[in-house]
Amino acid sequence: MPDSPVSPSAPLSVLVVDDEPLNRLRLQDLLQREPGIASIRTANDGVAAIEAIRAERPDLVFLDVQMPGKTGLDVVREIGPDAMPATIFVTAYDQYAVEAFAVAAVDYLVKPFDDERFEEAFRRARRAIAAQDMGRLRERLLAILQQGDSTAPLPAAAKTDTPAPASPYLERFAVEVRGAVRPVLAKQVDYITAAGPYAELHVAGRTSVIRETMQTLEERLDPQQFMRVHRSIIVRLDLVEALEREPGGDGVLVLKGGVRLRVSRTRRDAVERWLGLIP
Repeated sequence: MPDSPVSPSAPLSVLVVDDEPLNRLRLQDLLQREPGIASIRTANDGVAAIEAIRAERPDLVFLDVQMPGKTGLDVVREIGPDAMPATIFVTAYDQYAVEAFAVAAVDYLVKPFDDERFEEAFRRARRAIAAQDMGRLRERLLAILQQGDSTAPLPAAAKTDTPAPASPYLERFAVEVRGAVRPVLAKQVDYITAAGPYAELHVAGRTSVIRETMQTLEERLDPQQFMRVHRSIIVRLDLVEALEREPGGDGVLVLKGGVRLRVSRTRRDAVERWLGLIP
């Protein structure tokens, strides 16, 4: 993509790439507050991102690193550093925000990020684009691709200890509250209940709604921390205080604080096994 002169006041076209709808919504909301934005488009996976970059040639891309299928780094590899727009990486895991990210692209954002951190990254991107500094940015993208390839030598400035593997389990939720998207850490959730096509997170007496099925949540939450005790209930295990058995095979879990939750007969054995009541 050829460099084009963009002054600080010139309107920017922006592409937001993230497989989580609420994460895309949050970035769109933040961008809409910024002056000088010509357009904001979104892509929900790496394939759509590649198509959008090639077809629309945005000035700036917010690029999620961890996506199913093609990752953010796969997008950069396929487009090529020389053809990539200015790029701000977005990551849910601190271990990705190592030294290599500090020297790659324009900037990086670690989820959950606050408004001030977003504004800092966006201002840096606007300055880089206005200064036509794309040559240096592309060198940085190339450096991070080399770090991501275990067979390629690492630039001296990017060498670092191998980060610990990312947790395969869900560590935070993005919830919408009064038009703003806010993070809720999984370890803060007391229990989760089904509400039609949605799920309700119960945190310290407050309820937040997310668009996820109970089956998906059961698969994505750490089984050492959460258990599905009913087709419509998932509970955080370290809050369990007692299990009350009922005639017919059902049961009731009593949580610290007094909340009582139904346990189905098909799941009572798993609960009793976790409690050490049966081998």
